[in-house]
Amino acid sequence: MIYPKIGIRPIIDGRWGGVRESLENKTMTMAENAAALISSSLKYPDGTPVQCVISDTTIGGGAESARCQEKFSTNNVVATLSVTPCWCYGMETFDMDPMTIKAVWGFNGTERPGAVYLAAVMAAYAQKGLPAFSIYGHDVQDLTDNTIPSDVSEKILRFARSAIAVGWMKNKSYVNFGGVSMGIMGSYCDTNVFQKFFGIRTEWLDMTEILRRITIGIYDHEEYEKALKWVKENCPEGFDLNVGKDLPEIIKKSKVVPADQDWEFVVKMTIIMHDILFGNPKLNELGWHEEALGKNAIAGGFQGQRQWTDWLPNADFSEAIMATTFDWNGPKPPVPFATENDTLNGASMMLGTLVSNTAPCFHDVRTYWSPEAYERVTGEKPSGLAAQGFIHMINSGATALDGTGAAKDASGNGCMKPWWEMTEEDIQACLKATDWCRANYEYFRGGGFSSHFKTVANMPVTLLRLNIVEGVGLVLQIAEGHTITLPDKAHNILDLRTDRSWPTTWFTPVLTGEGAFKDTYSVMANWGANHGVSIYGHRGADLITLASMLRIPVSMHNVPKEKIFRPHSWAAFGTIDQQAADYSACKHYGPIYS
Repeated sequence: MIYPKIGIRPIIDGRWGGVRESLENKTMTMAENAAALISSSLKYPDGTPVQCVISDTTIGGGAESARCQEKFSTNNVVATLSVTPCWCYGMETFDMDPMTIKAVWGFNGTERPGAVYLAAVMAAYAQKGLPAFSIYGHDVQDLTDNTIPSDVSEKILRFARSAIAVGWMKNKSYVNFGGVSMGIMGSYCDTNVFQKFFGIRTEWLDMTEILRRITIGIYDHEEYEKALKWVKENCPEGFDLNVGKDLPEIIKKSKVVPADQDWEFVVKMTIIMHDILFGNPKLNELGWHEEALGKNAIAGGFQGQRQWTDWLPNADFSEAIMATTFDWNGPKPPVPFATENDTLNGASMMLGTLVSNTAPCFHDVRTYWSPEAYERVTGEKPSGLAAQGFIHMINSGATALDGTGAAKDASGNGCMKPWWEMTEEDIQACLKATDWCRANYEYFRGGGFSSHFKTVANMPVTLLRLNIVEGVGLVLQIAEGHTITLPDKAHNILDLRTDRSWPTTWFTPVLTGEGAFKDTYSVMANWGANHGVSIYGHRGADLITLASMLRIPVSMHNVPKEKIFRPHSWAAFGTIDQQAADYSACKHYGPIYS
């Protein structure tokens, strides 16, 4: 593939005869160091280092600006970072390409006025309607100091990480298997939203396409045998909620795939879904040329309920293993794949995975447990983070297995990792922490299996969700917090009050004492839908930067103010109420591809 790249623009004072010559080495060194920082710190979703393209020369005027842009245009540069230690001619040197995302790092030194250029070019960008990010170190450096201060490094990486996310999703597809599930509005795929905000095309196919491929045998039969063997060895069945129930005849006669053949069906289904999303050259060898192409997808979702699950095995295994960082072939990139084809949660999974490189865990944001309710039901007072109340996040068995928290970091703590860091020990730990419960036939008449686990680690996570609001448009919600573990007795009491065959994560947000984060109840009360996505780590600041690039206002978040990094012109829309300024700026500039 042609990777999206960060273009580095070394900007210099154009006055020849001593001034420019004295700055050539310093300016180009800044560019090279910035490129090295980005490439050594960030990776694409496929695990390879992010690539940078540096201008062939320093840029002191319009002619060199044009030559730089010509080079960038042939290298899929999606964002530019201009760097300078000195005064330069703003209008002659700035990046005027309306399709690139822009940032400028002005060196904080007293020998040359890099800060003056930074301020002047930010004014030019604002006046020209081209939002740009301003990067300026907190502390003065000597001109001979070629290190990148930590605060500058943080902003450069946040900018580059978010810009690469924008470039990675562009021109890919969101694939809808089926349509709207059970009247869930998030399942309605708004094609304009995907096109204008993400640069993504939307595609649909009827769920019967899976049946066609199963029936005719349009899948890699060798991979199927490998996957089925792996499943039988690594996916033990859990308890069966249906045992002992006198099920109505309407349910009994609805299951057309025999229960002892469910695994065979869902494994084929999973392989076929992956082939549809990404293509498979093996199908071309089998004579299925069109099917081998795939849909060039970055994300998708499966309707399932109810036209499928009322008579066929559900997609819980498929959805869970797609989003997980491994399968029968070992470690692999997680695929954002939405339960109930909740496209807005699918897009949230996509954004979360792109900024974190970790698996996106799909949840129902199900129940708020107050400390008082917890004590009443369990007979115990909650302690630690649970003392502020917590939220039960659970869904119908389709959560990524990384959500177990069974993988270990270097210190032995439970965590979630990028797929390229997953070891065989991590994979086995996640598998051993999970069993697969036969679907409740009262919900899923066609059967299937749900991933069943409890999150066993206290981990930093970020909960996020996109919503569409009439009169406002697309908005993003963010809640940084932690997964928590409860005493076994309390966990069992609370967990058994709902469907005991589904995976459970207990979540507590970081509270600020204000607004939607006044307390845990307020977070639950202000959440915009029944679904949400959790990713590993506190990634709210990255998501805010990414949202500003896409022109999506953030309706609630608990990210510290000093971590918020948006284009410099956002300040012109107000500095006291940053949320209002964000809404105004996003409305003014409009979606990035509008």
